[in-house]
Amino acid sequence: MDGSSSVSADEHTLQLQGMADALNDSDVRSAIQAVGGIWFSSFEWSGRYQQVMQVDWRFLDADDSISAAASELAASKRGYTEFPTALGYALGYASNHLAKVPAPCERKVIDVAGDGINNEGFDAATAYRAFAFDGITVNGLAIAGAVPDPVAYYRDKVIRGPGAFVEVANDFADYTVAMKRKLLREIGTTNYAALR
Repeated sequence: MDGSSSVSADEHTLQLQGMADALNDSDVRSAIQAVGGIWFSSFEWSGRYQQVMQVDWRFLDADDSISAAASELAASKRGYTEFPTALGYALGYASNHLAKVPAPCERKVIDVAGDGINNEGFDAATAYRAFAFDGITVNGLAIAGAVPDPVAYYRDKVIRGPGAFVEVANDFADYTVAMKRKLLREIGTTNYAALR
């Protein structure tokens, strides 16, 4: 989740609530339960070393576990407000964090959400060379509107791996709907992370 300086306090709240609402959506809940559950974790990212865990690894497989993760996410506090968009560093952090998932997964997915392009530190291509990304799909949720265009950037420079895609939120107010579409697409019969 993007916590860079381009994201206002209200926009950050829309992201938090949007992700929580998407998890709480009845269609998303049904999809999670239909595949037998998913491992889920979320962190906020901005500058090179400004990554803040919102929800650590949690296995979501029933209404109570999904509700608990959504509530924890919605209640999390913003870590930083003044740092740029170090997307490559966020990807490196995500790769290292994904290596700590508590159980083997059928499929591993990193989701990157943001409203701009990398403007601090190394880029996504460098992250993909420097960190372990074998067998990992990187999908994007690009929040449209900025210049340069984050949607084109995510499609050209960020997504990676089998079936990778970019979901587009027209603005921050559209975040919930876009996140729901993305989660349903990822959790669907061929795009999910489940226990072996």
